[in-house]
Amino acid sequence: MSHQHHKHESKTLWVVLLTAITMVVEIIFGLTSKSMALLADGIHMGSHVLAIGLSWLAYVIVRRVSKSNKFNGNSDKILSLSGYSSGLMLLIFAIVIMVEAIERFFTPVEIVYKDAIMVAVIGLAVNVASAFLLHHNHEESDHNIRAAYLHVIADALTSLSAILGLIVAMIWDIPFIDTIAAIVSSLVIIKWSVGLLKDSGSALLDIKDNNHSHKYEHHH
Repeated sequence: MSHQHHKHESKTLWVVLLTAITMVVEIIFGLTSKSMALLADGIHMGSHVLAIGLSWLAYVIVRRVSKSNKFNGNSDKILSLSGYSSGLMLLIFAIVIMVEAIERFFTPVEIVYKDAIMVAVIGLAVNVASAFLLHHNHEESDHNIRAAYLHVIADALTSLSAILGLIVAMIWDIPFIDTIAAIVSSLVIIKWSVGLLKDSGSALLDIKDNNHSHKYEHHH
C-alpha cells in the first residue's frame, strides 16, 4: 500500500462522513420544516455517500489485498473498477437531473425560493469543502480518487447553477430558467462521466490510450 493510496483513503473517508452528516441534517430539517427542496437534496446526498463510499472502500480493499499473499493481480485494477462504477453512477445521476428538469418544464411546480436557495448554498459549501479535501496532484491521480473528485465537483456545479437559476427566477419571475440551468449542468456532467468511463474502461481492458497512457504509466 503506497503512502499516496493511504492519503487518498483517509481523504475519501472524511468526505463520506461530511456528506453523510449533511444528508442526515437535510433529511431531518426537510421533514420538520416540510421543505421539499431540503428533503430532495438530502436524499440526493445519499447517492454521493454511496459513490464516494465506494471510492473509500476500494482503497480499503487495495490495502487489504496488498498485504495478502493470495492476491497477485494488479491492485490498480481495483481502483479503475471502482472509478468505472462511480462514473456510471455519475452518468445516471446526470440523466436523472435532466429528466426531472424537463418534466418540471412541462409541469411547473411552485418553488419556495428561500428554501431552495438555502439548500443550494449548503450543498455548495459542503461540496467546496469536499473538493478541497479530495484535491490531489496530477501525478498522484488514479481513476478512483478522480471519480470521487468528479462527484463533488459535479454536485458543486449543480448547486451553483441552481443558485444562479433560482436568483434569476426569483428576481425576474422566469421560473423555467432553473430548468435550463439544470439541463446545462447535466450536459457538462455527462461529458465528464463519459471521459471517466473511457479512461477507467481502457485501464480495465489494458487498452493503452496514447493521450492518457503517459499519465498513468508510472502507476504500473
